[in-house]
Amino acid sequence: MGMTDVLIVGAGPTGLVLACDLARRGAAVRIVDRSPVPPRTSRAKGPNARSLEILDDLGVAEEVLAAGSAPLPMLKYRDRLPVAETDPWAGSAPSPDAPYDRGRLIAQWRLEEILRHRLAGYGVRVELGREVAGLAEGPGGRHVDVTFTAGRTERARYVVGCDGAHSSVRKLLGIGFEGATAEDQVMVCGDVDLADGALDRTRWHQWFDEDGAVMLCPIPGTRTGWWFQAGPERDGRGRPLAPTADGFRRLLAHHTALPGRTLTRAELLSTYRVNVRMADRFRAGRVFLAGDAAHVHAVAGGLGMNTGIQDAFNLGWKLGLVLAGHAGAELLDTYEEERLPVAARTLDLTSERLRATLEAIRRPGGGLDAAITSDTTGLGVGYRWSSLARGLAEDPRAGDGSPDAEVRTARDGERPAPQPGDRAPDAPCVDAVTGARTRLHRVFAGPGTTVLGFGPGSAAALREVAAAYGDAGVRTCRVYAAHEDRAESGPGAAVVDDEGHAAAAYGTKASDGTGTGTGTSTLVVVRPDHHLGLSAPADDTRSVPAYLRRLHGGTRSAEGAAERFSGIGGRRR
Repeated sequence: MGMTDVLIVGAGPTGLVLACDLARRGAAVRIVDRSPVPPRTSRAKGPNARSLEILDDLGVAEEVLAAGSAPLPMLKYRDRLPVAETDPWAGSAPSPDAPYDRGRLIAQWRLEEILRHRLAGYGVRVELGREVAGLAEGPGGRHVDVTFTAGRTERARYVVGCDGAHSSVRKLLGIGFEGATAEDQVMVCGDVDLADGALDRTRWHQWFDEDGAVMLCPIPGTRTGWWFQAGPERDGRGRPLAPTADGFRRLLAHHTALPGRTLTRAELLSTYRVNVRMADRFRAGRVFLAGDAAHVHAVAGGLGMNTGIQDAFNLGWKLGLVLAGHAGAELLDTYEEERLPVAARTLDLTSERLRATLEAIRRPGGGLDAAITSDTTGLGVGYRWSSLARGLAEDPRAGDGSPDAEVRTARDGERPAPQPGDRAPDAPCVDAVTGARTRLHRVFAGPGTTVLGFGPGSAAALREVAAAYGDAGVRTCRVYAAHEDRAESGPGAAVVDDEGHAAAAYGTKASDGTGTGTGTSTLVVVRPDHHLGLSAPADDTRSVPAYLRRLHGGTRSAEGAAERFSGIGGRRR
């Protein structure tokens, strides 16, 4: 029986992002889905700012941007008349450390299509019509035997359940999914066509009345397609009725100034109830849960699909390093350690945003903009409590991981520097060799860990990192200040921080601006998922080798490098 490295169950955005990330790492990955055809669902309205950074890393952001549209201003109505217009993003703009300040509207089926095409480029295709019926750990816990409904059993080193809120994988594992369903918080949804020109397609239209609501958002890439969401029709006892095309027409005629016949097609009809539930663990041996299989929450803020994409990006690099033999299996424990608290916080955040939205729509002019805050961009999510973000100068597992640990502030006083566990900021810069404009997230792109070196004193340390870990997926990048002498070239990439944005973002003053190198020299380790591993003075002989050993193994070249690091520090002192 052949062995797959990772079998992914469920080919929605979470499963596809994980499959793409693993495939580009060279893992033998398979992805199955119970649906006989690719699902044509447009439920999620698109990636948020953080998910766009992930899609950029995977090489599909440009296609997603082209296929989608920017978030639209919201036009709010009461008693069929427009009463207010709000653009939730009017006050935001891209910044040097975050080029995506807002998400993108795109139908979920279109995003999945883009990801499937990317995955096919690695020679991996979704296996449709395959439903998992059994999971059993193999002898010695070295693999998982997966049985499908057709009766065939196949073998994988790891299995990841990305199969949604009703996850078969979670149920087969017997993992609890505690929480509550709010039976009184109900919405009917579907994709509809409206007569051409019936509504302005540059607005998200929202009718909120005392006896119900209708919301219509244009679906990008279509001429007459719209997302339809509404409070349901109810029977004589007040119970919600199942959605139908005629029911949608009645709701349209009741709440809007449009006649029901304006709605010419309705499909993908569904009833949404607010579900707030979370798995009590995200791992059982060699089987993991991600996305809706691990957590579901209120739709407010649009974080469902996005939290799943970010689960996948956290798990993919860890599985990749373990499968490649660089990291020990204990690295996989950090997936639940990091993502379960994020999921718990997301449940709280979305429930609060739902409460705020329900409060807002009671007043004329209130709308879905009440659900949108800076928290819903995903850019602030980090893992300061993680064992991968603790006091590594002494021991990779040392420290209390307290989120309240002292924040190292930028030396120029402009902003706090990122702490270990935080998202690694982006910054525009110039390629030191070609002179082309680039940015740090382009340097980070791909499956490797990146070590940035600021200041002349970082050069020798970067050479030792490259010698020890260059073959294990660790890249180095020297970040030169604008006027710093660049005569000394080393291995790896080199960029010029010509506008000082990188130094400002990372809280390091690499030189005094004259090239004499009187400033501080710093090494910054950036994990493959764009989160900060650590930041340390370049003459700290212990922190960086200790951190890289944990992720990339204690190879013979690495042991030699550790000795040379020590020598560097001794000579510099």
